[in-house]
Amino acid sequence: MRKFLVTALMLALSVPALAHAVVRTDSGTSESAPGKYETYRLQVPVEKEIATVQVKLFIPKGLEVGNFMPVSGWTRSFEKDSSGIVTTVTWKGSLEPMEFVRFLFSAKNPASEGDLSFVVEQTYLDGTVVAWKDAAGPTPASKVKIVEPLKK
Repeated sequence: MRKFLVTALMLALSVPALAHAVVRTDSGTSESAPGKYETYRLQVPVEKEIATVQVKLFIPKGLEVGNFMPVSGWTRSFEKDSSGIVTTVTWKGSLEPMEFVRFLFSAKNPASEGDLSFVVEQTYLDGTVVAWKDAAGPTPASKVKIVEPLKK
């Protein structure tokens, strides 16, 4: 019985770590091919008892963002570098506790293999910011691996 309680407690404590800002392909995978045009989705849950009011995505170097799907109730702005490449995207709106939102965007992958690390800043109504950027730890950045598909 004691072992069961310890296991249940460990599982209960680990659940919040599983829910965080995640970028995947629209089909839900964490891999894509070099040079491919891909639709990506950023999924952001509310992990506090107050609303999320802003989500900022930092675009990894080499990823060329093209289009965005509008999300009802949210506005979008972005910053570009001197060559016109989108470097950050900011969505503003309101996402209540126990809700999540998905932001979709299309992009062209880098031409070479490697990892794309998506840093996200999630701002809550009280002004606190959770930065999903650490390689390890409680707030990891989401990663997508750019790799050549296996040849059949």
